[in-house]
Amino acid sequence: MNESELLYKIRSDLDVMEEDRLSPFACLSRQAVRKREEEEINQGHRQNFSVDADRILHSLAYSRYIDKTQVFYLIKNDHITHRVLHVQLVSKIARTVGRLLMLNEDLIEAIALGHDIGHTPFGHDGEKLLSALCESHNIGGFLHNIQSVRFLQDIERKGRGWNLSLQVLDGIFCHNGELHNQALEPLKNKSFQTLDEEMIRRGEDLSLDVWPMTLEGCVVRMADTISYIGRDIEDAIRLRLIDRGDLPEECRRILGDTNGTIVYTLVEDLVAKSLDKSSVSFSIEVGEALRQLKNFNEEYIYSNKKIKEQTYQIKLMFELLFEKYFSDLQTGNENSDIFMEFLDGMKPEYSERTPAAGIVRDFIAGMTDEYFLNQCQKHLVPQTKSSLF
Repeated sequence: MNESELLYKIRSDLDVMEEDRLSPFACLSRQAVRKREEEEINQGHRQNFSVDADRILHSLAYSRYIDKTQVFYLIKNDHITHRVLHVQLVSKIARTVGRLLMLNEDLIEAIALGHDIGHTPFGHDGEKLLSALCESHNIGGFLHNIQSVRFLQDIERKGRGWNLSLQVLDGIFCHNGELHNQALEPLKNKSFQTLDEEMIRRGEDLSLDVWPMTLEGCVVRMADTISYIGRDIEDAIRLRLIDRGDLPEECRRILGDTNGTIVYTLVEDLVAKSLDKSSVSFSIEVGEALRQLKNFNEEYIYSNKKIKEQTYQIKLMFELLFEKYFSDLQTGNENSDIFMEFLDGMKPEYSERTPAAGIVRDFIAGMTDEYFLNQCQKHLVPQTKSSLF
């Protein structure tokens, strides 16, 4: 037996062992479904969802997490959470829960690593601003959930995509940790057609709630909330937007008043109430305290006027930059960065099926905060010249 055959046998043994080791409610690696079959995956040493996690980790979109806003933007503080840390926290928390519930950790990791890849610069404020521009150009609203799937499946690798499994893409699309759910149960038997239809419906109705097809996807969605709720509080305290004593008394009593205690309490409660079940859920008491804490964060952190002082300037930059790229596409200005840094080398099918406003959406959505600001400096701010001659 040569080395490749030996490694494949190990992988095959792991696939078989999953049936005995994992919960009957887990999604097995053998059950992964892809749009295109790949012989090298079927014969390689990595299990299916491990391949997906590796592909996401090595994507260009993943590397741009490093300079994307989580909540607080245009603030110079090395200890404020950025998107890359949030994603790592979601992955760690979700894998911990998954291990205790005997679920597929590779699937959980892949969903967690990819769940926010579609986020715009400047976090949810940027998302709202870009959504308004998309609607004004008649291409529907913008949601980072949908954009994450589009990046990974249709835009990465110059339009070839990564051919990720349905279960991973579905979990990414359905993560939506901003909505409050005390319990989640998988909506099974989905297909790629189902996923496409759900994304169309969600794009038409941004308030529509769609649940994942796997229990692993449900765990990541819960972990998304667990990872940010206390961490955002710590960041807000560090920035002196709130004091620890401002937290609702009932939330402090049930969940604690530090990120560490909040995460620990939520994880323990979620696991205890979900063991040996086909769904994941918080207890009624903890779920209600979490709902109250979300409302507190929304009112005193996310809507705090102190962190919205530069939103108008950001809005103006989004509008001007969008129109600049849109005009460049309409006039065929191939010296524009949207041609040179985004469309260059892209498969022709991408431009054929994507309207000009959609191409602008995809370019801007993929930007880091710094790249966005550099583009504004380059295109929107008059440049001084040392001499006219």
